[in-house]
Amino acid sequence: MRVKYGFIVTIILLIFAGAAQGAITAEEAKKLGTTLTALGAEKAGNQDGSIPEYTGGLTTIPPDFKKGTGLRANPYAAEKPLFTINQKDLGKYADKLTHGQKMLLEKHPSFRLDVYKTHRSAAFPKYVLENTVKQATTTKTANNGLTVVGAHAAYPFPIPKDGYEAMWNHILFYNGITLNHFPQSWVVTAAGRPTMTYVLDEVLNWPYWVPTNTKPDIFWRLRDICIGPPRNVGEMLMVYDYLDFYGKGRRAWQYLPGQRRTKLAPDINFDTPNAQLNGATAYDEWRLFLGSMERYDFKLIGKKEMYVPYNNYNLVYWSKGSQLLTPKHLNPDLVRWELHRVWVVEATLKPGKRHIYHKRIFYLDEDSWQALASDEYDARGQLYKSAFMYMVQNYDANAPYAMTHGFYDFSSNIYTLDVYVAEAGGVKYIPDIPEKEWLPENLAAAGVR
Repeated sequence: MRVKYGFIVTIILLIFAGAAQGAITAEEAKKLGTTLTALGAEKAGNQDGSIPEYTGGLTTIPPDFKKGTGLRANPYAAEKPLFTINQKDLGKYADKLTHGQKMLLEKHPSFRLDVYKTHRSAAFPKYVLENTVKQATTTKTANNGLTVVGAHAAYPFPIPKDGYEAMWNHILFYNGITLNHFPQSWVVTAAGRPTMTYVLDEVLNWPYWVPTNTKPDIFWRLRDICIGPPRNVGEMLMVYDYLDFYGKGRRAWQYLPGQRRTKLAPDINFDTPNAQLNGATAYDEWRLFLGSMERYDFKLIGKKEMYVPYNNYNLVYWSKGSQLLTPKHLNPDLVRWELHRVWVVEATLKPGKRHIYHKRIFYLDEDSWQALASDEYDARGQLYKSAFMYMVQNYDANAPYAMTHGFYDFSSNIYTLDVYVAEAGGVKYIPDIPEKEWLPENLAAAGVR
């Protein structure tokens, strides 16, 4: 009888583990588009006006923008910093800084935050907003938060109830549907020497955001070919990520010119060192976090006001690596910080699971759901790394561009800058490449030197 009872309990637990969770009530959904934006941000500004009301984001194209170019003119180029946060006045602003920002200020007298006027510039196509509101009462998660059910071309959880829902909003972040860029990856050593580790010809595609794709399976896919440095030219990578991380996970394939064949690459996941940055970051740290959430428990801590990177047009589109990649940290002259409300999500490693980080804290922009900063801790509870996303609004495409990002490693004193496109023509939105080019078996044909 004890065995039979235990078996029944196990079956019940398994059923509940796979059951769908989430979805807000119709009453809650009435806030979307009224007191809240369609994506769930507070429409109103803050009490002292330092965060303004949301009025739809940046949709006006500056007169000096050249149509057809991949480089976007800075609409805020004439603005000057309101004030600067440096090592001397760290305590005055500490409650609005991440652990990583405070660590950088404490370690490096040359590090500072130039704080500018806040612009809530994130804007999206009409169908994204409408679908988000329409699906808010039906979209759910299943399999302990690892699967999204019933969503397409929408932010699935504009009013999140837990950390998994908030992180799905970040993972599914709208960057457009298909874009092409030529990103560089850089590592700056503890001695202050910058090294370019990779240059890619990369196509990114989000089938999830195609309006007519009402039953998406793959939400994101990548296809890149290495065009530098010479020792890596011709290497290719293809990655698929699914809405069902529980059942399908990630699929990745590599083509190596020396082997002349395409092979599955299951290690391009989780905390495997990322070869494109000489192992300085892990694969699930791309865009600060991308991949399955299965190794962590994600807790939604709440919302707070923070100084975060925002509207970094000078850095993303108009900087030079020789000026930007200074010793110890990025050149503060080229980094713009603004005060924004962010959702705070804490990820704690599950018992029995393995990862280089025991705890991770993510700061998600309320207007776009993109993680703009993160702190990563080791098993001793000490700060290991911190990261920042240098997001801009691509006003001509009605899409934020959140790709250029960097990590500071406090154990080795190196830092990275990934997806740096300023010196390679910026980013262009393109029609999707032919479907046959998304087949892994066709990588070899395209990857011959």
